[in-house]
Amino acid sequence: MRTNKDKIVRISVMGEIAPAKMRSPYSITTEGTVKVIPVLGGITYNVKIGYSAYGWEGDHVEPGVSVAARRKEEEIPLMTLSCIGNEAVVMSGDAKGSRGMVTGKHGGVNHVIVHFEDEVLEKLMVGDKILIKAWGQGLKLIDYPKVKVMNVDPDLLERIGITEENGKLRVPVVAKIPAHFMGSGIGASSSASTDYDIMALDSREFGVEDLKLGDLVAIMNHDNSYGVGKYKRGSISIGVVVHSACVSAGHGPGVVVIMTGEESVLVPEIAEKSNISECLNLR
Repeated sequence: MRTNKDKIVRISVMGEIAPAKMRSPYSITTEGTVKVIPVLGGITYNVKIGYSAYGWEGDHVEPGVSVAARRKEEEIPLMTLSCIGNEAVVMSGDAKGSRGMVTGKHGGVNHVIVHFEDEVLEKLMVGDKILIKAWGQGLKLIDYPKVKVMNVDPDLLERIGITEENGKLRVPVVAKIPAHFMGSGIGASSSASTDYDIMALDSREFGVEDLKLGDLVAIMNHDNSYGVGKYKRGSISIGVVVHSACVSAGHGPGVVVIMTGEESVLVPEIAEKSNISECLNLR
């Protein structure tokens, strides 16, 4: 694919490792039971990109390291300009100089999710400063002007196995998600800075229960050109699963959209495996 990546600005954005967050000691499930489980933020040691999005005793678990803006005025650029596949660098603490990779963004709490290898995780602490070399917003597909691209590092886009055939882009995905499966996050004003959730109930019919963190999925009949989750018959949105399933109603694995367009041009094709962990060689 021909792109304008040589014109894309690479710029630093900054945040700090966020502490674990819980709005209450208790999480209420869709079945009406009460759980005491981890929810958001912190450094997650044993949930990683490439692992299942389901089955964890947690809620909205963010794999690896959760990064938040230090000040309110830094929040919008951190969340908007960071793209999946961007390089992240530890700038303070015992792991200073170590490098990782952005694997997602989580709206609402406004966390950027970063993968680091195990030996780096053991040296990190809450409050360590993380610099992200943001690169990707403004990316265009020169020969496909009707396809909008966002939230993805240009180099990663080239590695996910998209093929061109008869004026169409064929994108490998592990699942096609019906529009009515999408929940929390619909209606957000910018699809370039947030995610939205696959509601977890009744998922077996579409094989969604097998989703892994980092999987590529297609959301059917949703246009994410600007706002999140606009229903439009014939539209396709391609996204990456960025956080785990949830226990509360209307929530589930979060998806950050990286491409959106009409089915006449953008064609999702089911593949046995299509995960950014393999594209980025993450361990």
